[in-house]
Amino acid sequence: MTSHQGKGFTLIELIIVIGILVVLAAVVVVVLNPAELLKQARDSRRISDLNSIKSAIGFYLANASAPSFVAGGPFSTANATCSFTTCTVPSSGITSVAGTGWVGVDLTSLPAGLKSPLAAYPLDPSNAGTGVGAVNLQYAWKGDTSTLVFKLTAAMESAKFTTSPNDVRANDGGTLGTYYETGSDLSL
Repeated sequence: MTSHQGKGFTLIELIIVIGILVVLAAVVVVVLNPAELLKQARDSRRISDLNSIKSAIGFYLANASAPSFVAGGPFSTANATCSFTTCTVPSSGITSVAGTGWVGVDLTSLPAGLKSPLAAYPLDPSNAGTGVGAVNLQYAWKGDTSTLVFKLTAAMESAKFTTSPNDVRANDGGTLGTYYETGSDLSL
């Protein structure tokens, strides 16, 4: 009679290995916190988007022969409640750079030979109009047609950008403590 000894794993060994993998996976999820990483990615995009718009408006103001802002506003990207009290949302063409979008600056009115630095005004990554606590996940713009100054706002949702020392809302110099603000006049 010959004895066969298998070269596989026993059931107990497999259960132990699976248990160890489950514990390691749980630790990785807790340490990395994928939900927070997604929030940080959206917040980074918000900061980048608003800085791109600020640069585009600066380019427009420096190069337009008779720069002007669209009267009215403030305008937002999602609903009628935003950081500037009562906002309106354009009924169509919300991302248009022809002055009819959520930013009241016509980037297409640059002198011949100069193109709009943006193909379209960006929207908030969530653009939900509702969000964390009392803030709305949307972008908002307000401009002063007489002095040609403006302010852009966005809500931050990640702990990285809303807690000290990296709280961009507290360090932006603006007047709204619950929003990140940028522009040429943060007192608007």
